[in-house]
Amino acid sequence: MAGGSFTLPKPRPNGPPYFSRNQVANALHQVAVLLELQGANVFRVRSYQNASRMLGSITEDFGELVLSGAIFDMKGIGKGLGSALTQAMTEGQWPQDWHDLHDNTPPGLIEMLGIPGLGPKRIKLMAEELGVTTVAELKEAATDNRIAPMKGFGKKSQQRILDGIELLSRFRARRRLDIGLRYGEAFQRKIAAIDGVHRATLAGSARRRKETIGDLDVVVSVDDANHEAVAAAILNLNGIADVKGAGDSKISLILDTTIFDESFAVGHIDPNVLDAIGGDDYEQMEAGGTIDAQVRLVPPHVEPFTLAYFTGSKEHNIVMRQRAIDRGLKLNEFGLIPEAEAGELKGMAAAAFSLKASEEADIYAHLDLAYVPPELREDTGEIDAAAAHALPDLIEVANVKGSLHNHTTLSDGEASLEQMADTARKMGWSWLGIADHSPTLKIANGASADDLLAQGRTIATYNQQWADEGVDFRLFHGVESDILPGGRLDHPDDVLAELDYVVASVHAMTKWRGRDEVENTEELLKVIDHPATTVLGHPTGRILQGREGYEVDLFAVLEHMADHNEAGRLKAIELNASPYRLDLDWRLCKHAKGLGVPVAINPDAHSIRGLSDIAYGVMAARKGWIEPADTLNALTGHELAARLVA
Repeated sequence: MAGGSFTLPKPRPNGPPYFSRNQVANALHQVAVLLELQGANVFRVRSYQNASRMLGSITEDFGELVLSGAIFDMKGIGKGLGSALTQAMTEGQWPQDWHDLHDNTPPGLIEMLGIPGLGPKRIKLMAEELGVTTVAELKEAATDNRIAPMKGFGKKSQQRILDGIELLSRFRARRRLDIGLRYGEAFQRKIAAIDGVHRATLAGSARRRKETIGDLDVVVSVDDANHEAVAAAILNLNGIADVKGAGDSKISLILDTTIFDESFAVGHIDPNVLDAIGGDDYEQMEAGGTIDAQVRLVPPHVEPFTLAYFTGSKEHNIVMRQRAIDRGLKLNEFGLIPEAEAGELKGMAAAAFSLKASEEADIYAHLDLAYVPPELREDTGEIDAAAAHALPDLIEVANVKGSLHNHTTLSDGEASLEQMADTARKMGWSWLGIADHSPTLKIANGASADDLLAQGRTIATYNQQWADEGVDFRLFHGVESDILPGGRLDHPDDVLAELDYVVASVHAMTKWRGRDEVENTEELLKVIDHPATTVLGHPTGRILQGREGYEVDLFAVLEHMADHNEAGRLKAIELNASPYRLDLDWRLCKHAKGLGVPVAINPDAHSIRGLSDIAYGVMAARKGWIEPADTLNALTGHELAARLVA
């Protein structure tokens, strides 16, 4: 969370526990950053970083861990930190020194963290020696040549700071996965087509399919004889707004939308989403956007190691390096090198002694591991699973036979029922669910009960025609029902009983975001208990880079859904595949899988183009360890029909 202002979460009005697990993890992260800005002991900083990361991944009830005292038994939580968290959870008060850290750190120093390549240590040094406390003051100091004379900086560092400030001002936020991939894949294709390039592969967070992407990394395999010519060709590609640096093996660039062969357009956007991400100005903002990119040019025998290294994540790489060390090897971007043979040699010189690898899978095999797909490389248990050859057989787009949450012109969709069905059939799907909005959502032109039931009769007619013709395709008729006060659904029960399924979703975000986590969670538990509810839609309501979701304990929600499923009542959690949402978050997919709660990957399509967003949902599902059997999407039409009536 570089850049922006930090604030400690406010306590709930009706605690204890006064804070959620996520709030505590966020507070710990902030304290770690602020301590580093103030030059605190590195071990103290690391303890807060590790504690934040650990709390972000646990599935236990954090409030219970605190109240029972079990928090003191958790790895990385010492007596002092455990006492501080216990005070916060039971009294609603963060430690005074945490407040002091926030109060005494100039906001401008935090904003500087958003400048590429500028970390807390250098920010602290410049603040102390030059008195700069804002980005504007930093830019003035660099322009006046006051940074270059400082020890450890120089002209190049000073210019990089100026370049970074300019980049920050041009485009401050991370890019969503869909936008990052559009840039990255277009750039990768252009590089791959250059004569002399053996292979060009998108690496980094884009290859790991993170929901947002900071910048792009492309690893290029090229023979030494062609290195110079390939580098020159890359620098001459269309779509390069600026060249930040071009060394022997690394080229740093800024790409703009001229990299696309066709004019840039974002397509139809759900009005709710459009409002959250900036309204009518959003497409113009994207059309003038840029993204940072780094190209690494390496010889073919080094490329697998470089690709693995720059794919990351940092945490995954750390575990891999330690596994190599345990075997007398050194793993880095140049190779997997026996330390006894390489001695003090470094870089390419040491790589001459590396174990051979023609693909990344060879690296994992050398370390007695099954190949780990890039999406899983987040240090969430994948190394242990790879060592036991127990990695999941991840879902692929080809496994998808249909999706349940899609809209037509009956509410706020662009396409008719017939157009949506025709497109689904052309995609190779054997079924499609139609779930237009219910009446309460006025902005989406929600369908009345009469119109909804008429749509159902039309669907029944089409299904009978396809069955008579021997066509393996059918429509399922549902509704996306607003969740009303008290956990009620937005149609009478007799109307809901006529439908195949119901997607229950929160749209009154102002109300839900203004309430306590406990109240929101209880409301969702009630709607899950409603006999008609089949799928919980976009379960936090978040819009990536637009708004945070409402406070909710999804662990409790998932456990409640698991109880229903065990009793034979289908209750599925949606992974909304819209790249603006990707909600359920991939970090919780693994937990849903473990509880046996089916995941429904839904594009929430409002157009025929929107159906293809299913691909982003599959990407997020793969990050969450989801296999075909964990979803409703991999069922045949007959199998899904049986599940819906069970």
